[in-house]
Amino acid sequence: MSGEEPFIAAVKPLVDAMGAEMVPPDEAGPEDVVLAWEGVDVVAVRLPQLADSLDHILAAMERRQGRPLADLDRKAKQELVRTLEARGAFAVRHGVETVAGALGVSRFTVYNYLNREKGM
Repeated sequence: MSGEEPFIAAVKPLVDAMGAEMVPPDEAGPEDVVLAWEGVDVVAVRLPQLADSLDHILAAMERRQGRPLADLDRKAKQELVRTLEARGAFAVRHGVETVAGALGVSRFTVYNYLNREKGM
């Protein structure tokens, strides 16, 4: 039992960055991820719908880069678009527009980055 609170404190930044929510493990639904510590279910993570978490994902990427995503060079933006595509960001409504706004580019540019990746 004593390891539970440090474990929760350790995963909280990740949960917050995803825009997720922590709930007691006995309240976990079928889509929730139950985390165990030393064989005991400690917390369940309720993942948000991607449409709700795209802003959280972009904010986390910006924190990781240490500067606004719009300030990245073209190669870094292309890599970021590949990462977001792998995470399903462009399957949600207005995903391209949201990402374009964060990168400081047009929707057309984001589509070009996506098409360039498919052509490789």
